Amino acid sequence: MLPDHWHLTTDVEDFLARAGAFLRSRPALHTTPLTDIEKLRLDGTGDRLLGRLESEGEVRAVCYLTPRGRLGLTPLTADDADALAARLSALGHTPAQVVADQDTADVFASAWQGHTGATPKPFWHTHLYRLATLTPPRPHPEGRAHLAGPEDRELVVRRCREFCVEVGEQPSIDLIDAGSWDRSRFGDRHFTFWRTPDGTPVSMAAVTSVIGGMVRVDPVHTPSGFRGHGYAGAVTAAVSRAALEAGATDVVLFADPANPTSNALYQRLGYVRLTDCAGYRFTYDGPA
Repeated sequence: MLPDHWHLTTDVEDFLARAGAFLRSRPALHTTPLTDIEKLRLDGTGDRLLGRLESEGEVRAVCYLTPRGRLGLTPLTADDADALAARLSALGHTPAQVVADQDTADVFASAWQGHTGATPKPFWHTHLYRLATLTPPRPHPEGRAHLAGPEDRELVVRRCREFCVEVGEQPSIDLIDAGSWDRSRFGDRHFTFWRTPDGTPVSMAAVTSVIGGMVRVDPVHTPSGFRGHGYAGAVTAAVSRAALEAGATDVVLFADPANPTSNALYQRLGYVRLTDCAGYRFTYDGPA
C-alpha cells in the first residue's frame, strides 16, 4: 500500500462529506472517531488533520489528529498502518498518543516506533460493548432517574472529578481544575442521576448526543458510599433506554477489563462485548 492512498485534509466538512458514510456504516465500532471528529467540527479552531484511506474510490479507513495530539484510527492492516506512519512522519507530525482497536493500536505503535524512534507506552485498555436487548436490573432499586439541568452543574463537575481521581484520568482533572470544563471530554455530555426517594443523587451516568445513530454511555460513576445497592445498573439502564427512545440504533460503552463487577453488570443489562480498544503514548528523544 503506497502512502499516497491516504488523502489528508484540515477541512472537517469536506472530510465528512467524503468519509461520513464510512464512519456511519459501523457506528458502534467507530464510536470514538464519530464523537472526536464531531468535536473537531463544532470547535472549528486549532490545528487538526484528518485522513481517509481509499481503494478503488471507496473509503476503507480514516485517521484524525486533534490539536492536543491525539491520533485516532479506525481498523487498519499492518501495511496500512505502516503507510500512514511513513506519511505522517514525512510531514513532520508528532502525535502524543494513538487510540484505536487493540490490533490497530498495536501495529501502528510498532510502525511509528520504526519510522520515528519514538517509544510507545500503553496507557489505556478497555472492552467495547454494544447493547443488544436491554434487560432492566433485578432487583430494581427504589428511586428514579433525573436528567441533570443547569442547576446540577456543580454536582456534575464534582462527581466527574471524583470519577477521574478514581480512574487516574489526570488530563481531565487538570482541565476541570483550570475551569475548562467545556474543553474536557465531559463538556458535551448529557448527565442523568439516579436519586433515591428522598432525592439523594446516588449514581450518575452520561451519554453523548446521537451521532450517526450511535450513543455512547460514558462515564458511569457511583460514589463509594452508595455502592452495592444496584444504583449503577438502574441509572445505566435508564440512560440506555432513553438513548433508544431518542432514536439511537447503536448504544455502546467502554468497560475496564480489570473491573469484573462493571463488566458483569453491563452484560446482565444486555450489553455484548464487541472488541477491545487500546491507547499508546509516545515519548520522543526531542521536543514533541
